[in-house]
Formats: sequence, C-alpha cells, structure tokens
Amino acid sequence: MVISTSVRLLRLVSLLSARPSWTCGELAERMDVTERTVRRDITRLRDLGYDVESEPGPWGGYRLGAGGRVPPLVLDDEEALAVAVALRETALNGVLGGDQAALSALLKLRQGLPRRVAGRLDEMAETLVHVPRADEPQIASGLLLELATACRRGERSGLSYRDREGRGTTRDVDPYRLVRTGRRWYFVARDVARDEWRTFRADRIRRIRPTGEVVELGDPPDPELLVIRAVTSRPYPLYARVRLPLPMDRAVRMVPTSVGTHHADGPEATIIEIGGPDADGLAGYLLGLGTPLRVLSPDGVREALVRRTRELLAVNAVDGPEADHVVNAEHTDHEHDADENTR
Repeated sequence: MVISTSVRLLRLVSLLSARPSWTCGELAERMDVTERTVRRDITRLRDLGYDVESEPGPWGGYRLGAGGRVPPLVLDDEEALAVAVALRETALNGVLGGDQAALSALLKLRQGLPRRVAGRLDEMAETLVHVPRADEPQIASGLLLELATACRRGERSGLSYRDREGRGTTRDVDPYRLVRTGRRWYFVARDVARDEWRTFRADRIRRIRPTGEVVELGDPPDPELLVIRAVTSRPYPLYARVRLPLPMDRAVRMVPTSVGTHHADGPEATIIEIGGPDADGLAGYLLGLGTPLRVLSPDGVREALVRRTRELLAVNAVDGPEADHVVNAEHTDHEHDADENTR
C-alpha cells in the first residue's frame, strides 16, 4: 500500500522520537520503504525545521536534535511557551484525567522548541511553584519528564529509589510506562537483576540515569493492570465486604479499582472488598460515598457505620448548643457499650 508523503513523514518523526538513534536500514525496514526514500524524507524534515542529526559510517545513524523552530505548527515563541506551561500544569494537576497524554505532548513540544524558547521554559519552571493538596505526594515536573523520556526511548537506566521504610536502593531497570492512579504516579519498569516487572512510586524516585543502551521488551505487561494489582494487594489491618446496589461499571466509578476489589453480584449489584486502618476509618469512607450500601462483614465495621450514621442524624435533628450534648451523649453510650463488651 502506498502512503502519502505527509503520513510517512509523521511516522518518521514518531520513530525518531521513540529512540535515541536509528540506522538508515532500520528506519527503512520499519517504514517498509527503501533507504533512498528514508534519506529523502530526512531532507524534507530538515527543510520543515526538524533538527535531524546524522552520524556517518556503517554504524552511524539518525537522531532527533533540539529543533530549529517549532514545526509543523505555526506557533510564535510566546504561543509555544504558553502551550508548554499549560501542558506542564495539566500533567501535574491531572485536571483532564489524561495526564499521560499531556506529558507525552509536552515531551514532543519540548524537543521541538527552539533553544531560546526552551531556555525560557526552564527558567519559568524554576520560578513556578506547584502547591499540592495536603494528601498529594510531591514530585518535580522535571523528574516526570525524565521518566517519560526514558519510557519513550526504551533506554536501560540506573534508578535511585527510596522504599517505604526510607531505605535507598540503586538498580538497573528497563523503563516501560508511567501510570497515574488516584493522586499518585507510578513508574512501570523491568528490574534487570530480578528479571521481573515492578511498579515504583514516582514520588519515591530520587534519580534516573539513562545508559544509552536501547532494549527490546519482549512481552511487556498491561501497565494499568500491573499498577492496580500492586496498589490493591497492599496489606491492611482490616478488610470489609460491602454490597452496593449498583452495576459493576457504576460501582467502579464510585469506588476505583485502586481502592477495592470488585465482583458482580448479578446485573444490578456489586460486592467490593475494601481495606482500611480500622473499623472507624472504613466506616467514615463508606459514609462518604453517599449511597445506600450494606456491610456484609465484619460486624465491627457495620456497627461503626451505624454509630456514625446515628450521630449524624442526631446532631442534625437538634438546633443550637444542644447538638453538642447529643453527640457527646452518643460517644459516652458507645464507650459504655465497649466497656461492657470487654468485661
């Protein structure tokens, strides 16, 4: 099948962006064209403003440089800078949900920016301050870009990482994908020494150092599924089984798969297993869902949910200072019942 020159050029740019370098023969094989066509298309890209660098000799090849102007979009310096800043903030804040797409677009734009504009973007990045939510792990946008670049290029890298106990480790990894779930970014890569796929919390990564060695990943996993399994398999002191009168798709939107494990209970209901620190904490989370539900087990979570619901009902049924007395009485009764149960 013969494809148009414009489509072929876009494919060529995509290939050049995916790896540090390609030989002419490799590009010809991937694009199913002759090496002469590749050389001709490289010339066209340079005419369009792409800085395609080449190395002579039998082992030489092509790589995408820093760019002379912003092709093929017609953007002036101020417009290109505005788009780059907007993409950076979108990737950090997750306002569109598609953080991976925003980060990928920022990578492509950053690579094609003229040096004078790229320098201004770097200066602005140093002065802009991202204020996360109280419960949001902090991660520098520069590190996110480095991780995304490693994934895009497929270069084996040295990873400096800090585990949950704060211990520092260094290992060689083969980067694959960045995944955002809930309020966290996860870095999916193959641990070379252990020969197994791992997920790393991006906010615990100290540094990544590409080695320049491009690796071919034979059978990579589903990155989203790998992260979900890693997140939901964390040990909790207590688990609750809850039945929601909602079909599976609606239940997953209400309780993400990163929070609980879902099982359909017929076409109109879903049973979810959710872990938490204690019965009261789980009851608070379930109450916050704001939907009718039934706690199947354990009894402690069900009793905590009933108690919290009664307190909420009591305090809203009385006006003025008397409401505080009602809540205090509820707490006193609860403590008395607990004392009775331990005798």
